Amino acid sequence: MTKPVPRNDIESQWMPFTANRQFKAAPRMIVSAQGMHYTSHDGRRILDGTAGLWCCNAGHAHPKIVAAVREQVGRLDYAPGFQMGHPLAFEAAARVAGMLPGDLDRVFFTNSGSESVDTALKIALAYHRVRGDAARTRLIGRERGYHGVGFGGISVGGISNNRKLFGALLPGVDHLPHTHDLDHNAFTRGQPKWGAHLADVLERIVQLHDPSTIAAVIVEPMAGSTGVLVPPLGYLERLRAICDRYGILLIFDEVITGFGRLGSSFAAEHFGVLPDMVTLAKGLTNATIPMGAVGVREGIYQAFMGGPAEAIELPHGYTYSGHPVAAAAALAAMDVYEQEELFGRAAELAPYFEDAAHALRERQHVIDVRNIGLVAGIELTPRPGEPTKRAYETFVKCYERGVLIRTTGDTIALSPPLIINKTEIDLLFGTLGEVLDTVH
Repeated sequence: MTKPVPRNDIESQWMPFTANRQFKAAPRMIVSAQGMHYTSHDGRRILDGTAGLWCCNAGHAHPKIVAAVREQVGRLDYAPGFQMGHPLAFEAAARVAGMLPGDLDRVFFTNSGSESVDTALKIALAYHRVRGDAARTRLIGRERGYHGVGFGGISVGGISNNRKLFGALLPGVDHLPHTHDLDHNAFTRGQPKWGAHLADVLERIVQLHDPSTIAAVIVEPMAGSTGVLVPPLGYLERLRAICDRYGILLIFDEVITGFGRLGSSFAAEHFGVLPDMVTLAKGLTNATIPMGAVGVREGIYQAFMGGPAEAIELPHGYTYSGHPVAAAAALAAMDVYEQEELFGRAAELAPYFEDAAHALRERQHVIDVRNIGLVAGIELTPRPGEPTKRAYETFVKCYERGVLIRTTGDTIALSPPLIINKTEIDLLFGTLGEVLDTVH
């Protein structure tokens, strides 16, 4: 029996991370995209100041990626990844491993950043167990950390609104303090000088729980979704040293920072700190097809390879792990990044982007500007009694003027495609500045 037709054609979808009733009362619909721009349902061009959701690093509908996907879906639309394989998944893994620093030589494919995080956490727990160190079950995240929306990710994550509806989550999780402090670091360009000592809190946590019980520490090298928190100078190095001292695995969540966002292939390369695992997604395929991955150091992989050759070493995976069409998109995206030298382009544009961001310092309501690579966070004073509403109003007004920004709390986050030019940077920040002058 056919059910009654909904009131209109947007009622059926329960939208993610959206105020559904507010949106459906005044929808903002995107119908196409090309390069630096979206096109809205009413025919307006919208400058993309956010690379979608931190993910379209080469811009939208890049012809080489589109062609690769179109060709692949007609040749091999799907192949099982359990006890079977197809060439593109192995080729894509080799390409990713070749880009990763150090001995991060093994790649496990997932379908999203959330799945990558849960996969990395499971690998960490299993690694200690296969080595006979099964007491290491505790996981350490960080306040204001975002690691996706799986139960593992929200357990180690530290954004309270993402956690509070879902109960106790995983047991045995603790959190480092975040590094955001306006009294010391407001309007810093690049990495703050203050805050490296906050990594030493890991020493206290280690002693509280006993180092022999801790499996892994997971952090975003640069925390993006919580409002662009740049690591203080020396902070990541201290985390690495403490983890080494106690045999704890260090995981970098590079779902946002991977594939050129900071002007280097990965944040691990940019900051010169080698983690034991990295989680990837977003820019891996330029967001054309969903795909994620975990990069794993060689020693971790080899720890699983000591049993019978016919045994499944890691009982974990997804129906779409290494999906043929996603692998084709990933290979094409990595070709584009290399051929168009987009990571170097991002590094060259970063100083101009930084100056444009910090030019907003004197605009009303602005209490901080922070930046690194092609990322900027502009923090606003919350409207009294109405937190987040000032930033949301800024978002809507910018959209009405043809510029897409992103807000998280009362912080505006900007992360445009790496193909942006100086004229578009001027338009992005110029429009934002004009809008800020109109927001009460």
